[in-house]
Amino acid sequence: MAARTMAASTMAARTTAANVTRGAPSVSEAAPAGNALTGLLAKGRPLVMGVLNVTPDSFSDGGRFLEPTAAVAQARRLVDEGADIIDVGAESTRPYGGAVPVSLDEERHRLAAVLPAIIGLGASVSIDTMKAPVAAWALETGAAIVNDVWGLQRDPDMARVIADHGAPVIVMHNREKADPAIDIIAAVTEFFSRSLEIAWQAGIAREQIVLDPGIGFGKTPEQSVTCIAQLDAWRGFNLPILVGASRKRFINAIVPAEPSERLGGSLAAHLIAAESGAAIIRAHDVAPTVQALAVAAVIRRAR
Repeated sequence: MAARTMAASTMAARTTAANVTRGAPSVSEAAPAGNALTGLLAKGRPLVMGVLNVTPDSFSDGGRFLEPTAAVAQARRLVDEGADIIDVGAESTRPYGGAVPVSLDEERHRLAAVLPAIIGLGASVSIDTMKAPVAAWALETGAAIVNDVWGLQRDPDMARVIADHGAPVIVMHNREKADPAIDIIAAVTEFFSRSLEIAWQAGIAREQIVLDPGIGFGKTPEQSVTCIAQLDAWRGFNLPILVGASRKRFINAIVPAEPSERLGGSLAAHLIAAESGAAIIRAHDVAPTVQALAVAAVIRRAR
C-alpha cells in the first residue's frame, strides 16, 4: 500500500514539474486581481463550504430548497453558521444514479431566481455545474468559483470559460460507475493529471485550482474510505484539496443510517481529512462542522 501511494505521489509531482517546465502558471506566480480562492485560503484554517441544492432530487435534501425563498433563507443560515463558501447547484449530481438530467434553460431558470440574492449575502459563492454556459452566466452574475464534478473533462468548453473569467475551479474526480477492481488512488491521480493538462492548455493558473477526489462518485464505499485515508497521495500536486464526505453512502456501509442521520460519520471523515491537510470541507451541516474543526484545532495546539 505504501509503495502504491508513493508511486501516485511521484506521478503527481512529475505532472506538476512538467507543467512548470513548459511554462504553465505556477503556484508561486502572483494571483490575478480578485482571486477569491487565494483570499479565502489565507485564513490559514480549513474552509467550510456549505451545500445548497436548488433541486428536487439531490440525494440528501432534494426538494427542500427548490422554492426560491427557502433557498435564500438556507443560504443566509449557512452564512450565519460560519460557511466560508456557499456551493449552489441546480442540477442533481447525486453519486449513485437516479438523478434526472436538467436542460440548460431549466438549470439557469432555477439559478436566476436565487443566485443574485445569495451572492448579495456577502459570502463567496461557487457554482456547482457541469455546463459551461451555466458557469459563464453564474460568474458574470457574481459567483466567484466554479465547482465542476467532472473535473473539466465533460464539457469541452468549461476550461475556456473559467480561464476567460480568471475564476478558481474545483476539479473533482468522477467516473460513470464504480469498478471495485481498479486501484482508485492511481485512477484519481491519472484523472487529476489529465484535468491539469486541460487547465494548462486553456490558461487556467495553477493557483486557481483545487482538487477534489470525489468521495462517493464512481467509487465503492471502500474506495471512498481509501481516498480519505490516503489524501497524502495527492500532496505532490502542491494544490489545495477539498473533501466532501457529507452524508455519503460509505458512512451507511459502516453504520447503517439514512442520509439525514449521518452527521457523526460526516464529522469523523471531515476531521480526519482536515488532519491530513484538506484545505476545504464541503458539508451540508455547517454549524456542527465549523464547531468540530474549531475544537479539534484548539486541542491540537494544546498538545
